[in-house]
Amino acid sequence: MQGPLAGVIGFAAVLVLIALRVPVAIAMGVIGALGYGVVNGWSSLPFVLGRAPFESVFPISLSVLPLFIMMGIFSAHGGLSRSLFGTVAAFVGHLRGGLALATIGACALFGAVCGSAIATAATMGRVALPEMKRLGYDDRLASASVAAGGTLGVMIPPSILFVIYGLMTEQSIGKLLAAGILPGILGTVLYMLAVGVATARNPKLGPAGPRSSWQERIAALKNVWSVVLLIGVVLGGMYFGWFSPTEAAAVGAFGAVVLAWLSGKLSRRGFMDAVKETAMTTGMIFAILIGAGIFNYFIDSTQLTDALIQWVRELGWNRWAVMFALMVMYIILGALMDELAMMLLTVGAVFKLITALGFDPIWFGVMFVTVCEIGMIVPPVGINLFVIQSVSGLPLQTIVRGITPFVAADCVRMLVIALVPALATWLPSLMDK
Repeated sequence: MQGPLAGVIGFAAVLVLIALRVPVAIAMGVIGALGYGVVNGWSSLPFVLGRAPFESVFPISLSVLPLFIMMGIFSAHGGLSRSLFGTVAAFVGHLRGGLALATIGACALFGAVCGSAIATAATMGRVALPEMKRLGYDDRLASASVAAGGTLGVMIPPSILFVIYGLMTEQSIGKLLAAGILPGILGTVLYMLAVGVATARNPKLGPAGPRSSWQERIAALKNVWSVVLLIGVVLGGMYFGWFSPTEAAAVGAFGAVVLAWLSGKLSRRGFMDAVKETAMTTGMIFAILIGAGIFNYFIDSTQLTDALIQWVRELGWNRWAVMFALMVMYIILGALMDELAMMLLTVGAVFKLITALGFDPIWFGVMFVTVCEIGMIVPPVGINLFVIQSVSGLPLQTIVRGITPFVAADCVRMLVIALVPALATWLPSLMDK
């Protein structure tokens, strides 16, 4: 079997294996190896199997992954999530839906040291959900606000998805991380507006809590100033060119370890658990990268990407119609599979298409991560829904019923970024000056 048809069959086979709960790394690696052997002959397969794993994990820029992962894990073990939630709640907890607003704000701040939507949702859920339950919040609003707020972890830098996207497309990781700042802030504001609209229509969803005094608010700020400083140093250092993304990740990881130790909440066992968790998470991501590397060898050999570009050109569609179709496709895929797997499976082919259509690759990276956020909270397989279900013990249907306003907010954000591309490209453009 030759040509693009083999590539299409390969994609379908990977999706089937993933649906059957085969690990993503194995599904992509096995189909990639078998497909390459069938298309190009089995004699050249050992070369690919020897070369692809090395090429997938060798780039020095990949060192940012374990370092940013380490930064987030040690921050979680150091009790950062509780401090952030308490601080934001001190300022907005007296409003209707105030604790839901505090949850979203704390998720945004925690995402700035974590880079993972799953970790953000799980960590903040353990802190915020009991407090909202204590004040009588509706389960739908409480659980959905944590699930949606957690997705901010993949947009607000340091985002693991942006790092991998940059490596796959050979774009500046520093510019991609900068590109996520304004859309991340916009997403935070829109999520808060969604809470405000929901509680305005039905105040019983999120009753107001007690008002904190200014003395209590200042005391709360003292608990997080060091974390805010760390975030500022890491992001500001990259933006102003003081150090590279890898150096920024190293500074962030070291700072997170120091802050966790100074907090007094990091025991010797907690330290070892954090190191183990960092290693396991990094190993999982690297395994997926290796599987994707083998699979991409197969896809490149079928010339599927070139055929896709030619097919789109023959359709005669406006480029924005093509972009709309891609976004719909990604929302559907995001609801059915893991976002990292979706990226590694499709971005290689889609990136060539969007650049051929004249779209800015940095802007597209932001649009892609936005649809990943939507996919994380859309049934049937929105991963953050299941994370919150496991943390809260609530029925999945309850969480799903509360998620609609936040999905709508994400759709509005995607539309705004499409209409105002400068939201994604302005800060990266300043880094060239």
